[in-house]
Amino acid sequence: MSRVLYFDCFSGISGDMAVGALLDAGLPFEGLRRALGSLAVDGYHVHAGKVLRAGVSATKFSVHEHSGSAAVHGAGGQEPEAPGTVHGHDGDRHVHEHSHEPWRAHSHEHGPAHSHEHGAARSHGHSHRSLPEIFALIDKSALSPAGRDRAKALFQTLAEAEASIHQMPVEEVHLHEVGALDSIIDIVGAVFALEWVCADRIVCSPLNVGGGMVDSAHGRFPVPAPATLKLLGGAPIYSGKVQHELVTPTGALIAASYATMFGPIPGMTVERVGYGAADRDDPSTPNVLRVLIGRATDGAAGERVTVIECEIDDMNPQIFGVAMDRLYAAGALEVFYVSAQMKKNRPGTLLTVVCPPALRAPLADIIFRETTTIGLRHHEVDRECLQREIVSVRTPIGSIRFKVAWRDGRVINAVPEFEDCAKLAAAQDLSVKEVQAIAVQAYGASSGSGRQADVNGANR
Repeated sequence: MSRVLYFDCFSGISGDMAVGALLDAGLPFEGLRRALGSLAVDGYHVHAGKVLRAGVSATKFSVHEHSGSAAVHGAGGQEPEAPGTVHGHDGDRHVHEHSHEPWRAHSHEHGPAHSHEHGAARSHGHSHRSLPEIFALIDKSALSPAGRDRAKALFQTLAEAEASIHQMPVEEVHLHEVGALDSIIDIVGAVFALEWVCADRIVCSPLNVGGGMVDSAHGRFPVPAPATLKLLGGAPIYSGKVQHELVTPTGALIAASYATMFGPIPGMTVERVGYGAADRDDPSTPNVLRVLIGRATDGAAGERVTVIECEIDDMNPQIFGVAMDRLYAAGALEVFYVSAQMKKNRPGTLLTVVCPPALRAPLADIIFRETTTIGLRHHEVDRECLQREIVSVRTPIGSIRFKVAWRDGRVINAVPEFEDCAKLAAAQDLSVKEVQAIAVQAYGASSGSGRQADVNGANR
């Protein structure tokens, strides 16, 4: 059965809530801290501790500036520490309850979407960063290469939303509050956490955006604020009785970028539940994000996807590779090219992109920006996939990951990861083919007669 993650956004979503919920669901804190790399030690350390929100136990993920920096704790100060509190800084035994997405009291307030009611005020004198500066910080993390590319693509989307709102070129945008290091930690942490879950499908509920007005350096705006609304794209939203801003830009970005569909809880067997806390404790509604992780029970792993297409006959072929890399980094599920014969009998290329419906608009922007096309087609289709997981297999020359796919409880295919085979081949002075053969033999020995499958040594 396929692995499913469901974001239950009945009280909105923010970056720290997403990380907190996945920690609550079992994400190892030390693994998260290692993935953050030097992001978590350059003037900051990270915490995760149990708190109560309207009587519901949840995990609060926080970033704490070292003494001497400009941090200002939120009203109400520190909460008493609950049993099971985990910290990212040895010897520090307090949960620091300040805003984890520092939208309110910054020395560089910018944009209409930077005053958020999920947390208390903080002040940063160093939150004015350009995209290259943010990319350099992300490169200091210990994310996988694909994870770093995904985190950069998320910030690229943030910058493009700001550029659209302020009618300026994206290269001139300096991200202010969303460029603060704790917000970068939120996004890097969320990317790592979602890689750890290894879900085949991510589904999100309609998002409760809250209500009322939000203050910013540019005036008062209705909730959801312009940047948040831009990032949400086609995601379904609603306003409940809580009159505060409940969805932050990073929360909108995570939901819209990762969810392949929006709606009620899908058919699933729940294996893990996690609650991620925001800062404010509303007495009537738990101010938490809930995540459900489990196995699909509705048959094959079907999902709704969007297909975007265009033909191109006037572009330098070297650019096709760059366009593909950027589309994948931004969340495309599939990108491929097919030769086509176009009007006036000119040879050309058909570009096809398969993506979650919520990513259609940002991926269309990338296609227009990175290619010479002047028009696109798009339509929604159903996609059915084999259920799959990544397993590690020990071999005489080292561990190799396998992508194992099955249907109706029977393993259909098991493929050793090419990158692992290539790395071991170089280290052991063997050919890749030899390493693949060793891997297949080790998988066959470890899987037993009950899990025999069509084992293919070629890269998928």
